[in-house]
Amino acid sequence: MELMSLLKERQLSVYQCAKESHVPYTTLSDIVKGKTRIEKCTVETIYKLARTLHVTMEELLTDFFNEDENAPNLRDFEIYKSNICHLVKDKGDIDFIIDILKENQIRTYWERQWYRESFYLLAMVDYLSRENELPLCNDYEDIRNCKLSEPLYPKDIILATKLDDSLDKKEQCLKEAIPEFLRFNIIESEIRNVC
Repeated sequence: MELMSLLKERQLSVYQCAKESHVPYTTLSDIVKGKTRIEKCTVETIYKLARTLHVTMEELLTDFFNEDENAPNLRDFEIYKSNICHLVKDKGDIDFIIDILKENQIRTYWERQWYRESFYLLAMVDYLSRENELPLCNDYEDIRNCKLSEPLYPKDIILATKLDDSLDKKEQCLKEAIPEFLRFNIIESEIRNVC
């Protein structure tokens, strides 16, 4: 969201917001005037502004994400991943594998050229098969020989590295990645961590 719009919506002047948020007036003024880009601010500054304006940090950075043409698709893919993880939790490993293979969703996604979804689903089936000591389904060897051209990191890791280049989050995430997902250049480590 544009900062000036948020200030008007909350009926705050730049000075009042600076005072309430404890962000220096000059910093806030530079952001509003476009002299400083908000994504270049420290995480602490973004947090203080978000808290004062009663929005999330991500909402405050929405314009920044929208400049990235892949961002909307990435958000959709994050929802897809979450839905798959919840499905695994709800159905259980074995029933999930059976249903996915029976419905042939992996091939359907592949033929529609929804490669990320196809890779993610196949990686999940392969991972759960390994965890449950089941043999791999041989119907997807052609897909297993492919991968995404660029690593696909979780959205929170992308956000953290955009806010602070010094953070070594990507490297840490890569070390913890599940091999079945990593095979397809998808960096995933937390499939069981769902509510």
